[in-house]
Amino acid sequence: MKRLFTLLSVLALCVVTVFGAYNIAFIVKATDSEFWQYTIVGAKNAEKDLQGLIKVTVYGPPSEADIDKQVAILEDVIRTKPAAIVISSTSSHATAPALNRAYQQGIKIILIDNFVFNTGYNSFLATNNKVGGGLAAEKVVEFLKKAGKPLKGKVGLISSMAGVQVLIDRDDGFKARLKELAPELEILPTRYVDNDIAKAMAATEDLITAYGDQLVAIFADNNHTGVGVARVLEERRLQDKIIAVAYDSDPQEVEALRKGILKALIVQDPHGMGYKGVMFAFMAINGEPLPTYFDTGVYVVTRENMDQLKWVLDPYLRKRY
Repeated sequence: MKRLFTLLSVLALCVVTVFGAYNIAFIVKATDSEFWQYTIVGAKNAEKDLQGLIKVTVYGPPSEADIDKQVAILEDVIRTKPAAIVISSTSSHATAPALNRAYQQGIKIILIDNFVFNTGYNSFLATNNKVGGGLAAEKVVEFLKKAGKPLKGKVGLISSMAGVQVLIDRDDGFKARLKELAPELEILPTRYVDNDIAKAMAATEDLITAYGDQLVAIFADNNHTGVGVARVLEERRLQDKIIAVAYDSDPQEVEALRKGILKALIVQDPHGMGYKGVMFAFMAINGEPLPTYFDTGVYVVTRENMDQLKWVLDPYLRKRY
């Protein structure tokens, strides 16, 4: 693929000399999250590697809960007529009408992280989140066994938001795999917290109050829920009584992992999503064939291997621009 990118760069150079760099809009789910900042590092690294052939402009709402704001941003971006849009949509449905209209206008559409239904698109890059959720379940069971606990009791599931396909897949993968491995563990009804750390903390407190010693584990399905769970467990010193596994790798989650508050992180490759998303956009602009779906991978990080996986935990280490 590297050779192909080099060839494309040479072929496109003459066009860019005449018409200027291709404008690529890079729209993230939220600007308040390190995860999406990591995707931006990847996107900007791709811009640098393409040496003036493209210009990447970054957009995004303050929070993942700001679905209407992201739709408005997308509408404004389409009016600027970029050559391509790379988007991590906050909703699997709300952005579809605007994206489909852009696609029909000839704007190349690359979806990253979250799939959007009922729209035309050129490629979709994401983690296999059902696999990731399953890996989280495996780690819960592994650490319960290490702690000498019976595979019985109640398991909390704290989710960032309802109705987002990427989160649905994580949660379904977790529940299905946990049922296979430990059928006597009861998964409690999912708590949704609007991607708010304070609400994730409150949900964790509620679970502890309601179930006491019966609560043996918690799965938090994104960075903000992971941070909220970790704060409560640390404050209450319950990290040895409640096994907590979370998705993503915000600095606070990484610190909680190092302290043993969180037992494992299920980590995606946000840098790869951003980098490959922009490269795929450039290829689409130049008429190159693309896969309908590209798996960007998933990693299981524990306190034991976290120093070997620094490049996954902190994509700023890969920043080149």
